[in-house]
Amino acid sequence: MDSKIDFLYLSEPDMIKAGVKDMKQCVDVMEDLLITLYKGDYVMGGQNHNSHGCMITFPDHPDFRGCRRTQTTGVHGNAGISGGKYQMAGMKWYGSNVENKKKGLPRSILMMMLNDKDTGAPLALMSANLVSAYRTGGIPGVGAKYLARKDAKVASVIGPGVMGKTSLAAFVSVCPQLDTVKIKGRGKKSLDSFVAFIKEELPQIKDIQICETVEEAVRDSDIISFTTTVRDDVSSFPYINGEWIKKGALISMPSAARFDDEFLVNNCKLVVDNSKLYEAWEEEYPYPTYPQMQIIGTNYGSET
Repeated sequence: MDSKIDFLYLSEPDMIKAGVKDMKQCVDVMEDLLITLYKGDYVMGGQNHNSHGCMITFPDHPDFRGCRRTQTTGVHGNAGISGGKYQMAGMKWYGSNVENKKKGLPRSILMMMLNDKDTGAPLALMSANLVSAYRTGGIPGVGAKYLARKDAKVASVIGPGVMGKTSLAAFVSVCPQLDTVKIKGRGKKSLDSFVAFIKEELPQIKDIQICETVEEAVRDSDIISFTTTVRDDVSSFPYINGEWIKKGALISMPSAARFDDEFLVNNCKLVVDNSKLYEAWEEEYPYPTYPQMQIIGTNYGSET
């Protein structure tokens, strides 16, 4: 080993101290990053330079014990090089298992490595659950900044988990009149945690409403956020009837949902964060892509 090679290790408390939970700053950084992506000043994986990453999944009928499926949904590596003012190479590496909650662990456990883009030397290895969560929420925050009604007051969150929390925090950071949240969840534990998060960190929210159905949550909302955990079966995705949606509402889609084709084709405008990423997904996961990728940007044609 060369003694000149050294790097920082940042634990989760270190990341908090460094400002990872500053949502306003996160939204600003994500806006700048989206501009960098639009200019094409980046490189991602694969020959198309737009691959989301490498996902390792377990075979259904493995020959060896070590490759046996154990309820793990996959191990993922997302690598890229960002230009602009960042000039940095990095990779997010994580495993995801829906059974982790039974062990008191997050569903996904993430680490992030930053490298010098010229030499490849490591610069920092970081605990990445928080930075990933706030990054995920920051992108919808950029969307709300430019696409939500300027007088937006009511947001709905379908799926009150970590992504729901950071998405709501981002909406609050860019929508000063937002004061009401409608929540649709599956269990008391996640609902209680979400309400506690709002009361502790988002004092701007004065009215918290727990909804029994998706329709109840969606109706009359200015911002509608879907951050549910879904399986590969499209029929299990939350369904939204276009008639429930308030005219001019922003629908934020970090997760999957089902809409009628009539609504998607004729009654809404689809805005994506990085169109080339969706084209790469369609190339890597041929039609029908939507059931595999579960993201509305991959829904070409009658796949719902």
